[in-house]
Amino acid sequence: MSRTRTALALGLAAAGALSVASVTATAAPSPSAGPTTVTPAGHSFTATLSGKATLKAGSVTVTCTVSVSTGTVPAAPGNSNPAGPVSSPISPPTYSSCTSGIPGVTPTVTTSGSWSVSMQDGSPITATMTVPVGGLVVHTTGLATCTVTAAPSAPANVAGTWANGAPPSLTFANASVPVTVTGGFGCPTSATSSTFNAVYKVTDTTDPAQQITVGP
Repeated sequence: MSRTRTALALGLAAAGALSVASVTATAAPSPSAGPTTVTPAGHSFTATLSGKATLKAGSVTVTCTVSVSTGTVPAAPGNSNPAGPVSSPISPPTYSSCTSGIPGVTPTVTTSGSWSVSMQDGSPITATMTVPVGGLVVHTTGLATCTVTAAPSAPANVAGTWANGAPPSLTFANASVPVTVTGGFGCPTSATSSTFNAVYKVTDTTDPAQQITVGP
């Protein structure tokens, strides 16, 4: 199922036409990593953007102030891994309330496919968001008509960090996502990556009195 939003999607931006300032794509934690347990098992959660995400490419800057994704912690015993990360499915992140730094340019994003986020206990606790092949497509209209496809040929792993708390937070900083760009005049067709920066606060929607927690 796909959804269209006038904005850019979580964690991805369009490289060139839209790039969420800060994000670095890295591989998921290695199989030799230590144990990880995410609790409460089976609980649903919502990740909501805190502050704003700034998307930038060259002289083009897009600022988004609303972004949401939902997910579910695996039921026991799947919420615990003795030698590596624990992965949870999430909905394709959506972005809205976005503005362009250049008048006359309107971004529209479509997200689809199976997204996920994996947590690995450690210092810091690491998080890896996986974007499926073609899971984010950005179109711009107006002064520049471009199409940017994220993770064009293989799933992309976007690295971040997790901090336990009340509420816990999920942060992506300086992470890169591979993209392809097509279009005419004004489109950054030579761009092969985009960047992403955002902080999300995570709420346990099954029991708001509890906190989603990552530990050994």
